[in-house]
Order: sequence, then C-alpha cells, then structure tokens
Amino acid sequence: FPEILSNPRLIPVQGTLNVVMNQNVTLSCYPDSGSPPVTYTLFKHNQKVSTLNRPDLIPGLFNLTISSASDMGEYKCKAENNIPGGGKYSNSLNFTLIEPISKLVLSSPTSQVKKGQKVTLSCLSETGSLPITYIFFKGKQNISPPVKMQKREAAVIHLFINSSSDLGTYKCKAENSFRNNTKYSNSFNFTLADERRHSQPLLISLGLVLLLLLIGFALAIPFFIIPSYKASE
Repeated sequence: FPEILSNPRLIPVQGTLNVVMNQNVTLSCYPDSGSPPVTYTLFKHNQKVSTLNRPDLIPGLFNLTISSASDMGEYKCKAENNIPGGGKYSNSLNFTLIEPISKLVLSSPTSQVKKGQKVTLSCLSETGSLPITYIFFKGKQNISPPVKMQKREAAVIHLFINSSSDLGTYKCKAENSFRNNTKYSNSFNFTLADERRHSQPLLISLGLVLLLLLIGFALAIPFFIIPSYKASE
C-alpha cells in the first residue's frame, strides 16, 4: 500500500546559509520515508519557485543564484506523492548575505600630544557584514584584545602617551564572517607637541602687556609730576 510521506528536510548542500552576492547555491529537499514517486516544490515567501518530479526517494535538488536582497527570503519545500492530501512541508531556511570588509579607517581627534596625555584611537569599517572584530596594533605588537562590534560603530581604545616610545606607528585590523578577508587600516602616528613653541605666544602677550604698562606710566608722568612741581613753587 502507498505510504504517506514524512515531513521533508530542506538543507543547503554547501553546508552554510551564509552567502555572498551572485553566489550559486543548492537546496536539497527529501523525506525520510514514504512511497514514491515524489513531487518536490520549492517556495519562497509562500510563492512557488520550482517543481521537480522524482520516481524514487532521491532528494530533489534546487539550484538558485543569490543575485539581490529579494533572494534572501524564507524558503520551504513541499513533498507530495500519489496519496491525496498527503503533501508535507519542510522546515524553513533563510540565507544570510555576507559582505567583505573593503576599507578600514584608523583615526584620532588629535595627532599632537604632550607627555602624560590620554589619547583615543578609533577604528571603523564602513562596509562589511556585522559583527566585525577589531584588533589594535603598535608596530607589530598587539595592544588590545579583540573588540567585537555588533553595530556599525567604531571600536575605541584609550592610551597614555608617557614617553617618546609611545609615538610609534599604530594600525588596526578587522575581520568578519567573510572567509580570508582580514583588512588592515591606514597607519597613524602621534607627534610630541613642542612646548616651547606653545609658550612663545604667551611670552609675546606678556611682553605686550608690560610694554603697554610702561607707555601708560610714561604718559601719566606729566599729569602727576608737573602739577606737584608747580604747587611747590
């Protein structure tokens, strides 16, 4: 007697639901039990995509191309045999579109610093699928644990510039779920501010104030000395 099909299983043949744009993927739909022949129908958002007829219980294979965001919807398959009302639906699948990191920017609000100053470094990738993991370097030395960002926000670290050895070249790198796509940022260097150069405007200002005081005192002498001299006569 014909046997009713079990609920089919829908799985990605490539083993992952993470895909890149324009990738070809294959979905396999098959029941564990039931009588052939079997008709497999693939649906996306409850709309029919394709139909396959098999004379046996060999899985139905559906080939797709992920060419736009509209291809990322929910997929299901239905398996039917000759038993009326015996059609069964599978689990649902959703692809996740992953995008490589293309550009990484390392920046700071200031590049000129003084000894003992606290500084901030920010590393941001404006492209690439989330989450993104950032790591900061000074030269070739790792100076931070991995910072995993779930939002499109910069990873930030704080440093103290205590000596000239802290003025080296800084970089950051970023990785996401896209395979073999580690990206490094631009280089960033702090420079030590010249304290003497910063003190020159202050000295000039003090000198001008002193000069104005002397001029004012010189102009005031006639108003104080001459009247007193006439009074003594």
